[in-house]
Amino acid sequence: MDFLEELRWRNMLHDATPGVEDYLASGPCTGYIGFDPTAPSLTIGNYVQLMLLTLFQQSGHTPVVLMGGATGRIGDPSGKDKERELKSFEELDLNLAHQEAQMRKLIAFDGVSNPARLVNNHDFYKNMDVLEFLRTAGKTLTVNYMMAKESVKKRVETGISFTEFSYQILQAYDFQCLYEQQDCRLQMGGSDQWGNITSGTEFIRRNLSGKAYALTTPLLTKADGSKFGKSEQGNIWLDPDLTSPYAFYQFWINADDRDLPKFMRYFTLRSQEEVLALEETHQDDPITLKRLLAEEITSRVHSEEALESARKVSKLLFHPKIDADFLLDMKPSDWKMVDGEIPSYALSRSLLSFEGTPLIELLTEHTDIMQSKGEARRAISGNAISANKIKQNSPDAVLVADDLIHGSYLLLENGKKNKFLINFS
Repeated sequence: MDFLEELRWRNMLHDATPGVEDYLASGPCTGYIGFDPTAPSLTIGNYVQLMLLTLFQQSGHTPVVLMGGATGRIGDPSGKDKERELKSFEELDLNLAHQEAQMRKLIAFDGVSNPARLVNNHDFYKNMDVLEFLRTAGKTLTVNYMMAKESVKKRVETGISFTEFSYQILQAYDFQCLYEQQDCRLQMGGSDQWGNITSGTEFIRRNLSGKAYALTTPLLTKADGSKFGKSEQGNIWLDPDLTSPYAFYQFWINADDRDLPKFMRYFTLRSQEEVLALEETHQDDPITLKRLLAEEITSRVHSEEALESARKVSKLLFHPKIDADFLLDMKPSDWKMVDGEIPSYALSRSLLSFEGTPLIELLTEHTDIMQSKGEARRAISGNAISANKIKQNSPDAVLVADDLIHGSYLLLENGKKNKFLINFS
């Protein structure tokens, strides 16, 4: 497929330097995007750029992932109104290793004719002292040139350290190194990186008398004006231990209908014809479109198994007409996902040994589900309480170990909406 045409119909092309279209049409090309390991995981905000690399690769070109082992130690001022807090080298190295593993799962590094390459920009600087850096890179751009860049201009009034001011030079020198070592002539990124990226093309022009190109995507925002990639609970991470596959799946299901056309174009791997046909078929049924997108991206980022777990947990939490057999079909990993989504309690299994534990005591003494035994009796008598989808109609009910699912889990419900999970271990 034609890479630029693909970006255009997806509305993912914000800006590009002159000549980039001819360069991409000249044959297989090499292009890169940089990622600084300032967080323990990539987010769905980063996934915009991963989609860009994926589409670039599917167009027959070679993507380069540049991990910021060096630039992550400095801090990018782009889009920030104050100085970043510097991370320790140990934390950055751990973040980098984890993000690299995520990259290798989401982009094809083998099994294709144009495998992705992964480079750490720390390799460009680890044997260079400060004097060599100043002579090699520092003389290339004038302070006037650097001050004109939006990422710097916005910070001049509030203050910017020399450390963050120098970030632009490091990113520019990265491009020069990749140009020389990888024959990489294209740098891509979000529109907030335009200044840093074009500084790189200037490095290559001045220092190597070469021609390089830049291309950016629009910054993705939501219809309500909030930042894409966040929920009320915070960042949506690609790591299942930081954002469960269920929460990840629900982010797309709960998307604003107004954002759906944008999200479909940015994140699906379906063709233009498929997307337009789906939008025509489901123009009055946005929930189906959101479900299709949620299923596609959850499966791709996590796995088919994780998607199935997300579906089960969603059904458990939102569909009242499920029975005890449905709970028995859920795996321990599914229950672990439930644990993070509703009020949960960890209790000792010894409570259920011998004669078991009265239901009323579980509701009032071992948990704070009910505030008093009188309240618990009234709820039970009113047919409001169920344990693992079995109605409890006796105030004298006793729960034993055999009542648990997988020997550990007890789902207590008070009415249709109030669910509580107890994990006995």
